[in-house]
Amino acid sequence: FTSFLHLPGASEEVAAPLQQSFMIPKKEINMVSDMAKWKRSQAYADYMGFILTLNEGVRGKKLTCEYKVSEPIEKLVALLNTLDRWIDETPPVDQPSRFGNKAFRTWYAKLDQEAEKLVATVIPKHLADAAPEVAVYLKESVGNSTRIDYGTGHEAAFAAFLCCLCKIGVLRVDDQMAIVFKVFNRYLEVMRKLQKTYRMEPAGSQGVWGLDDFQFLPFIWGSSQLIDHPNLEPRHFVDEKVVNENHKDFMFLECILFITEMKTGPFAEHSNQLWNISAVPSWSKVNQGLIRMYKAECLEKFPVIQHFKFGSLLPIQPVTS
Repeated sequence: FTSFLHLPGASEEVAAPLQQSFMIPKKEINMVSDMAKWKRSQAYADYMGFILTLNEGVRGKKLTCEYKVSEPIEKLVALLNTLDRWIDETPPVDQPSRFGNKAFRTWYAKLDQEAEKLVATVIPKHLADAAPEVAVYLKESVGNSTRIDYGTGHEAAFAAFLCCLCKIGVLRVDDQMAIVFKVFNRYLEVMRKLQKTYRMEPAGSQGVWGLDDFQFLPFIWGSSQLIDHPNLEPRHFVDEKVVNENHKDFMFLECILFITEMKTGPFAEHSNQLWNISAVPSWSKVNQGLIRMYKAECLEKFPVIQHFKFGSLLPIQPVTS
């Protein structure tokens, strides 16, 4: 899976300028029959390869363990900190409806305006031409400003954003753990703050039958972290005490904590799918099951994928290799 994390012909020290013309990514999936194009595309292969590479990279590791933090990782965290600060500067407005606070549109307009500049702070000068293409995925990753909603398609755009940074050589193989533990984890914190502050609607939620109203990837990577854990089993994540004591180490438990903060009533009722998962005997079985479920419920669903955009880094063209 790591092939796309290595640039062809680039030394580890300095990436050669890519002989490639970048483009503004665009929609290619316009009707249900286009879904076959997506599943055969280079974009799908690269996206899934990226998700699975990171899944292996964090296997059995705690959020709090030691790992390398490169300069691009630091810059990505700084970018996310900026988005976080903008939330503080854009308080919710008084409005009659409880959900979908219109102040989100003001916050989003700022990102829309600044996205390319933000991305330019992360990528080296010789790759400056990539910024407009990569920035599209960042803008798509924070929710929809018309509907004021957020869902797994937006989350996928953020993973695609990180995948693009790998493809142009900004992020490298030895950044794997930091990509999940530092960057993606910070992204999650900012998204949770957006969801809470602006009372965002879940996009395309399956209600009680979905895994979670907003996220999916942290459950995949979070279950991988727990594989072969000496005493935490899947049945333990519905135990409040276990969650409170271990959530700082494991992304999966952090997700459970957020759900219990946001929802009232018995866990088995508001999060039925997760309740069922707690009966699976091992974390590796949970992890495999969640990967299958992610493909079926997110990546193979037209309402989610119709919004995905394709460019030179994540092309709609069929897989070559």
